[in-house]
Parts: sequence; structure tokens; C-alpha cells
Amino acid sequence: MMKANQQRYWDALMELGTVTEASLPYTRRSFSDTFLKGRQWIADRMQQLDMRVHVDPAGNLVGRLDGADSTRGVIAIGSHSDTVPGGGRFDGVAGVVAGLECVASLRERGIRLNHTLEVIDFLAEEPSEWGQSCIGSRGISGHLSDDILQCAHPQTGELLADAIVRMGGKPTSLVRREDIKAFFELHIEQGCVLENEALPIGIVSAIVGIIRVRLTFKGQAAHAGTTPMHMRSDALLAAAQTACDIRHFAARMSGEQPEHYVVATCGQFNVKPNASNVVPGFAEISVEMRSDHRPSMEALHRQLEKIAAEAAATYQVTLLSCETVTDTQPVVCAPQLMAHIRDASDSLGLPYKVMPSGAGHDAAFLSHISPSAMIFVPSKEGKSHCAQEWTSAEELAQGISVLIDAIERFDGAVNN
Repeated sequence: MMKANQQRYWDALMELGTVTEASLPYTRRSFSDTFLKGRQWIADRMQQLDMRVHVDPAGNLVGRLDGADSTRGVIAIGSHSDTVPGGGRFDGVAGVVAGLECVASLRERGIRLNHTLEVIDFLAEEPSEWGQSCIGSRGISGHLSDDILQCAHPQTGELLADAIVRMGGKPTSLVRREDIKAFFELHIEQGCVLENEALPIGIVSAIVGIIRVRLTFKGQAAHAGTTPMHMRSDALLAAAQTACDIRHFAARMSGEQPEHYVVATCGQFNVKPNASNVVPGFAEISVEMRSDHRPSMEALHRQLEKIAAEAAATYQVTLLSCETVTDTQPVVCAPQLMAHIRDASDSLGLPYKVMPSGAGHDAAFLSHISPSAMIFVPSKEGKSHCAQEWTSAEELAQGISVLIDAIERFDGAVNN
């Protein structure tokens, strides 16, 4: 029997989806007025469930339901309500509303957990204008440094610390939390593995680490019609060759190491002077490498530097820089919590797949302060970060029922 009320949850999720920038559905950018309107909706629902509501120093919205035994610590459920521009109604927010449904289900069935239960809407999981993602989960796990807090908005000059204050936080009082004994995050898969294998549940084994590198190539701008091919110093060609070669290397590595998840992507190009009749004299690219296996990430990084140097030599340009701008470690989900999710899935008759997450999540930072685990539900055609993002009401209700059951199992386990 499913423990989540499918209609109640779906109605709430769709209602929150109407809180969006009118010109660009479905958009609630962190730190915006629309984001705050969405947060007020969540806070109102928390209060309706008799939860105590506050914004913590890191700017996270927290609803708290006291447990029967104050010495047992906290079970936390969380995700994020902010979106990418033109994003969907499910990424992140499905997990926040899932937390609300967990509380509603427990209260409806007259169950009081031994642990205190918290539902957390983490601040700014998506990359923000300050160049950082997972700001709220960084904040409570000790990873929001002064350097990050002093980053300025590129247009307004507002410091990130001041923006967090504007969200109700107090970054001068940040504290690494030690009281969370288990953290669960339900999330749409954002890929097509579960749908392709007709499976309702994904049990996340690990969350990938991410290395992002910015490379710049300097050639010589020249007339596209009068400069012979062998006399060109084309920065774009070197950049394009690098993008192609690191992609091929990652694909080969993935095939040779099927036990590990390995991907590489070149998602940004900046070319100057960017004119159809000029040989490009400058090119900048960003390459992102992800894996659940740190040695594979480091091998990709080393190979990228080698590939870029060889491409620069081939096309007679200079590799000006190869700057690492992001480097986060892969994390392994807690085996104990994974076992509770597996047992919950079995008890509800829901087949599952143990799988890595190729996307980053707040759970990655929570894993530094608490055992953490994630539940995936299918994404239609793997679409995410777009308005066409979709997961059915039934699929979400199944995932939330597994979540509720796993929480109850952890709460009743011995020696927590």
C-alpha cells in the first residue's frame, strides 16, 4: 500500500509550479522576488502541518517537527525550490514538496517519529549569478568560505553574504551542523535510464564529483579570404580539437571502465572577433568532467591538459591558460540508508536499480556531516532543465512512499 497521498501531493506540486516568472515558465531564480514568493508558499504549508518554521544562517528554509526523543537527533528531508531559467516544475522542488507529503502522511496516520524531522528547502542549489551552486547545503556543512561569501554580483555588485541576508539568513553565524543523523533526498532522475528500463525507483549509489576547466587559446586574427590555410593561427580550431578529443577520451574511458560513471562535456565557447570573414584570433572554452571515481576524474584532467597543448601546437596557437574553476569530490551514499530504501522498495513491490547520479545535488554536501541517500524517480525522455520536464503523479507517489517507508525504518532501527 502506498503511503503517499498521490492527489494531495500532485495538487500541491502543480500549485507551486504556478509561482513563476510569467514571461519564462517555469522560473524561480534564487534570490529573486519570485523565489521568495515560492518560499512563502512552502512556509505556509509547513505551518499548516504544525511545523516550526525558520530560515537558518545559511539562508535555508527549515520546517521542524519535534520527535518523541530529543536525544536521537534529526532526520532531514530536503532539496531545492529554485530553478534554472526556463526550467521545469519537478527538478528540486519535487523533493521539497515530497518532504511536506511525508509530514502530512505521518500526521494523517498518527505516527510520531522518535527523531525530530526537518524538511529543508536549500538555498540556491542551481548555479547563481555569484558563480556558485549549492549555497545553502555548503553553508550548513562547513563549505561556504569567506572567499565565496565575498563574491560580488557581476551586474549589481551585491556581495553573496548580503544576498543571503536578504533571504533571511545570517552568514556571520554559520555553524557546521552535527545533529543530522540521516539525510534523504528524493529527486527526478534527469536522465532516461529508469524510463528505458521500465523501473520506478533508482537507489543512488554515489554522486559524481565535478571538475570544470576554462581554457584560453591565442592565435592571430586574419582576413579569411587572403590568408592561406597553411599560414593561419586559428585559435578556434585548437579549441574545437580539444573539445572533440576530450569527448572521445572520456567515451573510451567509460567503455573500458563500465563499473564507473565517466563523462566530459564542452558546453561553452567564446570566440573573438567572432566574425564570419575573420580567422579567429582568440577562443575560450569551458570543459566539465564528471565521475563517481576520483582517479578517473584526475586522469581526465591530466589528459585534457595534454590534449589542449597538442592542439595548440598543431594549429600554431598559444595555450594561454588552463584554469581549474571548480573541483568537487565524488561522494558515496550511505550503505545503511541505501539498505532501508531497498527494503522499502521491496516491501512496496517496486523494482529498483542501484545507480550513480551524474548530476550534483545538495545531498553531496550533506554527506560530509551526515549519512545521506537519494531516491530517483523516472524522468520522461530524460528531459530536465526545460519546461518539458515531466514525471507522472503515480511515479512520484511511488517514490515518496518509498521515502516515507525508509524514514520509518531508519527511525525504528536499533542504536541510531
